[in-house]
Amino acid sequence: MTACFLPLLLIAAVLEAEPSGEKAPESGWEKHIVHTGSESLTAIAADFTGDGLADVISNNGNETRLFSAPDWKEATLGSGHGFIHSAVLDVDGDGDFDYVGARYSPGLILWYECPAKPESQPWPIHVVDDKINGTHGILKGDVDGDGKDDLLAGSALSEGQFPESLLWYRIPAKPRSARSWERYVLADKDAPGLGHYFGLGDVDGDGRADAAHAAKGGPSARPGTGAWFAWWKAPKDPRGTWTKHLIADKQPGATNIHPADVNGDGKVDFLASRGHDRGVIWFEAPDWKIHAVHATLLEPHCLVVIDMDGDGDVDAATCSKTERVAAWFENDGRGTFTTHVVGRDQSAYDIRAVDMEGDGDLDLLIAGALSNNVVWYENPRAKSARK
Repeated sequence: MTACFLPLLLIAAVLEAEPSGEKAPESGWEKHIVHTGSESLTAIAADFTGDGLADVISNNGNETRLFSAPDWKEATLGSGHGFIHSAVLDVDGDGDFDYVGARYSPGLILWYECPAKPESQPWPIHVVDDKINGTHGILKGDVDGDGKDDLLAGSALSEGQFPESLLWYRIPAKPRSARSWERYVLADKDAPGLGHYFGLGDVDGDGRADAAHAAKGGPSARPGTGAWFAWWKAPKDPRGTWTKHLIADKQPGATNIHPADVNGDGKVDFLASRGHDRGVIWFEAPDWKIHAVHATLLEPHCLVVIDMDGDGDVDAATCSKTERVAAWFENDGRGTFTTHVVGRDQSAYDIRAVDMEGDGDLDLLIAGALSNNVVWYENPRAKSARK
């Protein structure tokens, strides 16, 4: 992966020149340190300990660690896996949250079973799939429409049993004893160019969940591949092959893509980022006209798309890996965005929007890559409302 660095003065000039109405860092967004001292590529939050507080699981170096709120007491759950991405879901249906982690290469997806005493007891480790290769992103969601969570995953490398492919997994009836999960290939050798992260949603209004994906391309990809955003139409039987539709090519560094009605016209658009290049953008349906959310932000490797301010439209948030700027983008409901800088001097590889302190608003949890930390930024909205 490449790393690009700009002088601090140039960074400031780029941000100040951004025409989207960017504001100065908002002092109300308080930064909280969960962990420091080692690189983290992925972090998720949920109440694993059952005390009503959001805990954090992150991968730090080659160790998977639980940090229990509110004091972030640390427990090592596993080591040697080097997870690049993760998800949280109740795999075994016992009412608590389990952890799913994905290693890039050799590809591996594991789930960690939450025990009765998650801070002190071992977390049993089970295999989801060990036959893929180049698993950069995973995403939970109901793929087959049965009301239960499934899992999407990529197999981005050109070597292996499922080269340059996209897959989804159904949780088996007895996940604790199953050797692996039920595997279905939705894009067979149809996602070349080092694919990254997924989006999931009904793009064409047929009542079925479609998948979106992005591939960064560049010198480390197979020549002539990547630098695209695309979506795959789900067939009536999602176990079959899905149909690929290109959203845009010539998009260097493409990493994140999420379906959402951005401008409130009832059509599904896409919010995206070029996480190995520059820019957060959105594509307007039906012709996928491209609009800038933030045209110049360098390496926005992570992206969350959600209603951050509770006004009924879809916003977005990211944190630059190398420019070290955390920000959220406020939608006016018609697809024009205002950039709010949450913090600076913070690198990221992964970001999640989650209510960390239970006050009803969304905070931002960040896995710091180059900054070697895990942090969360406290949304001041609820705090301001209480004054």
